[in-house]
Amino acid sequence: MVIIDIKFNLRKKMGLRRKLCWLILVLMLLFLFTGCGDLEPEMQDTRSVILNMDFHGKSSSRSNSSVSASELSQYNTHLILALPSWEYLRSNYKNFYSSFAQGLMNTADKKVSLEIPLNKQMKIFAFLFKENYSMTELFSGTREVGYYGESQSFSIGTQTNNLSLGITLIQVAGTGTDTDTDTTDTTAPTVSSISPTENQSGVSISDNIVLTFSKAMDTTSVTTNTSNTSCSGSFQVSSDSFSNCIQMSSSPSSSNSYKTFTLDPSDNLSYSTTYKIRVTTGVKDTSGNTLSSQYETSSGFTSGGLFLTWGNSGTILTSLDGTTWDNRTSGTSNHLYGVIYGKGTFVAVGASGTIITSSDGTIWDNRTSGTSNGLYEVTHGTYGNNTFVTVGPSGTILSSSDGTTWDNRTSGTSVTLWGVTYGNSTFVTVGSSGVILSSSDGTTWDNRTSGTSDFLYGVTYGNGIFVTGGYSSGNIYTSSDGTTWDNRTSGTSNGLKGYTYGNSTFIAVGDSGTILSSSDGTTWDNRTSGISNDLYGVIYGKGTFIAVGDSGTILTSSDGITWYNRTSGTSNILWGVTY
Repeated sequence: MVIIDIKFNLRKKMGLRRKLCWLILVLMLLFLFTGCGDLEPEMQDTRSVILNMDFHGKSSSRSNSSVSASELSQYNTHLILALPSWEYLRSNYKNFYSSFAQGLMNTADKKVSLEIPLNKQMKIFAFLFKENYSMTELFSGTREVGYYGESQSFSIGTQTNNLSLGITLIQVAGTGTDTDTDTTDTTAPTVSSISPTENQSGVSISDNIVLTFSKAMDTTSVTTNTSNTSCSGSFQVSSDSFSNCIQMSSSPSSSNSYKTFTLDPSDNLSYSTTYKIRVTTGVKDTSGNTLSSQYETSSGFTSGGLFLTWGNSGTILTSLDGTTWDNRTSGTSNHLYGVIYGKGTFVAVGASGTIITSSDGTIWDNRTSGTSNGLYEVTHGTYGNNTFVTVGPSGTILSSSDGTTWDNRTSGTSVTLWGVTYGNSTFVTVGSSGVILSSSDGTTWDNRTSGTSDFLYGVTYGNGIFVTGGYSSGNIYTSSDGTTWDNRTSGTSNGLKGYTYGNSTFIAVGDSGTILSSSDGTTWDNRTSGISNDLYGVIYGKGTFIAVGDSGTILTSSDGITWYNRTSGTSNILWGVTY
């Protein structure tokens, strides 16, 4: 089945010196292929088609003397010709040299059947008559044509799936009832609304993008990129200021009398990502008027995020709200120690060099790390091509531009590296014996002086500050540049294992349900968690802090002060959580 969309623009000639009036007339041709599958190859040169025509008359004129639906209904004969593309006809419908097919539209069901040759360049010509004529009557004499027009050149083949054509029907001077001398529509269309709306957050990653104009549009001018991620077409969506654009699954679909157009991304949007919408001046209405200037959202919309926690025996849980959690199949039984989300991909690392990736947190693929060492944490930075970095024992550091292919890097240390983060254009990793390393690119690393021999387990960045702490002492260390570090008083001697920043607040978690909060990373307050289990990881997202730990413990808080216990559905240790 081949669907051909034809949009007829009706152009009225009001007189030799009068300007043109445009009217929308839409025609959909539905090609139903019949009886061709079993033909011999030499017979497969034509195809029977049924053209389904749906006329929608809507004037774009600014005067009251526009073409009306009632006037269109006065045209009782519709002659449809399929002619070679080199043919040129005006109102003289008989002035052609050769014809592929001819037919009359059935005014009852608005259909016409034609036998069209394959792989031949042709045009569709249309002629409208007020009187009822048979084909014999039309060609035995010369009848008065009310409207006439032709499509652009096209052909169909055995693999044709869809086709869009446009025909401009011109009214023959002296026919019809309109007498106005100037009904040309010169008003530029505007963008009336978009969905998702400007500044909208929490948008579902499966949502379509919808654009509505103030006027009916020329559907052939509303285009998008369906082949790759370059920014082409007149309707674009991008998450990186239009350096690249979202690839769409198909051309924009129209509705609402050709005012509304819907884009369906070829894949889900990325989580927690801001997208902008652009409409170029390439779009035009049915009168040929373009946008007066390019339309682009200033802030864009942000897709919703996904909470994900991980742990022993390949445990992975996901949640949209931090309260209700779903168990996912990771495809590994190895312990998972770290997960990060970046470049539209979740990357999880764990025991024995395990690395698995997922675009949605649900379906996971195993990757080759090139190491058998355990990998304890992973981060994602915006350096270069958005680099992933993971760390582990014996100074192990691996980096990757896509989460799939990994390169071993020289760290300059043999101690175990337990945590890594990215901020202020700098990667920072921390480990045993107070080791702290920093890097601008994830490849070349420099040893920094921490001022402690403490076991540093995790690290985060927020509000211009790196924060890490002691696994055995409860001390906290901060730095503005990842190079020079200051010792802070935490108020606890319990070991600290996880850190995050959100809602203008730092949170640190650790042994025996320890939770600390700070507005500046310097002064810390002890909070009541309500549990005695060790906590290993904490994150902020969607207005919620989430902490995880021993025996499947999950706690949530809206402010970092008051915490609530949630049901995880697992008794495995949860080593961390991301959003």
